[in-house]
Amino acid sequence: MTTVRHGFDPTILEVPLDCIHPISTIRSIVLETSKFRTILSSIRELGVIEPLAVHPSRDREGHYDLLDGRMRLEALKQLGHEKARCMVSLDDEGFTFNRQITRIASVQEHRMIRAALAKGASEERIAQVLDIDVKRVREKAHLLDGIAPEAARLLKDRQVVPAVFAVLRKMKPFRQIEAAEMMIAANKFTKTYAEMILVTTRSDALIDKAKPKKQEEVSPEDISRMEAEMERLQQDSMTVEDTMGETMLSLVVAKGFITRLLRNENIHAHLRQYHEDLLTSLTTTLESIAADNRASERE
Repeated sequence: MTTVRHGFDPTILEVPLDCIHPISTIRSIVLETSKFRTILSSIRELGVIEPLAVHPSRDREGHYDLLDGRMRLEALKQLGHEKARCMVSLDDEGFTFNRQITRIASVQEHRMIRAALAKGASEERIAQVLDIDVKRVREKAHLLDGIAPEAARLLKDRQVVPAVFAVLRKMKPFRQIEAAEMMIAANKFTKTYAEMILVTTRSDALIDKAKPKKQEEVSPEDISRMEAEMERLQQDSMTVEDTMGETMLSLVVAKGFITRLLRNENIHAHLRQYHEDLLTSLTTTLESIAADNRASERE
């Protein structure tokens, strides 16, 4: 019998900020974005809800390489914190880690808000911290209500427009899963595309009293063409998946090799001094792979 390999140590550690080392420095322009200001405000008022992800350093005992949470780390430093709550990864590949936990912005906000509410924060306080209306906080807190767990799992790493979930709620669970698979195959996660799927859904796959908008304007021929297009997209997606494993393996190996090279202080200093454009390009590429955003958009 096989056993499930854990990705993280179950114990959350309090690690001094001076012992946490990002692979690359954060650009100053990032610190001027509204996203960073929101993170800064959130940590100031509510603390860090989601721990940083780190891996023990190979070079310095008691030190850790940062896998995920650069902006949270920078916010903690600016706020004068001395330590950060960290999950210790059993695999030092940032790419592998992010494939497991990266979430779309809407789902991430949903889970963070639910976690903050569970800690006792009020809706009004969260709205003030995030600079949004209380009604929006409630909507985000209930984002996944009525959504089949499997459909939510399929879409958790995708840049899905929040309004899509309202459309999915009109479908029965098995149809929600089919709709999620169709959106992934077409790489379309908009409300318009979700409504198109809703229009082509049979009445027995809809929840009681749910009626697709403008259904009377869609002819049987249109529905047949859309279904044929969806089937073709699913076949194309399966073809890509057949070759993705080998390609992804090569990408992960290459990323791991380059990451280890950049951990060498002499190599990193040389590139920073004489080939800054190359270093920037490498860092950007590694970040894109680690965040798994490129894979999400490509699929």
